[in-house]
Parts: sequence; structure tokens; C-alpha cells
Amino acid sequence: MNILFICSRNQWRSPTAEQVWRNHADWSVRSAGTNRNAKRRVTADLIRWADVIFVMEHKHKSRLSADFFRLLEHKPVHVLDIPDEYRYMDPELVDIFKAAIPAFMT
Repeated sequence: MNILFICSRNQWRSPTAEQVWRNHADWSVRSAGTNRNAKRRVTADLIRWADVIFVMEHKHKSRLSADFFRLLEHKPVHVLDIPDEYRYMDPELVDIFKAAIPAFMT
């Protein structure tokens, strides 16, 4: 299962999710950002690679839909509703990811 985590700048939230889940036995994970200045910007190739996409906010889903509508037609995109108020590997953010992601994957 290929899982893509997306936030705005690929600086704190989505890289944290990638780090938390990078050693999962059944998942390959990557992260990207929607902004032009993202560390790793989301691309059509990343969208095609992903089986499931998790975005942090509704605005990320809207941006993906605007840019990659056809690629997303049959791909689940889940909004986690995680505000941009956490730093990389913030313990509370790690706990949120550990609690939220498995619920979507069952």
C-alpha cells in the first residue's frame, strides 16, 4: 500500500507523518506539499504512485482537486483536519498520526 501525506510546505506535518509510518511492514509512505516553495512539491507522478492520500486540511484537498482532478477520480483522499500549529515530530502530532491513520486503513 502506497500512502502519500500532503500539507502546505512539506516542512512539519506531512514529513512527520512520513517519519512516523516509514517503517510500517505493509506501507510505503511519502510526503509532499501543495505550495510552490514546498520542500518536495506534489506531482502527478506522486499522485499516480499513491493508493491513498491523506491531506492535513480541506484547502489541500481543494488544491489537489484543482491541479490533479483526473488522477484523483478513483483515489481516496482523506482530510485529517490537522491545523498548521505543530513542529516536525511534535509529540502531540505524532500521537495524532498514530491514532488517526490506522482507523482509515482497516
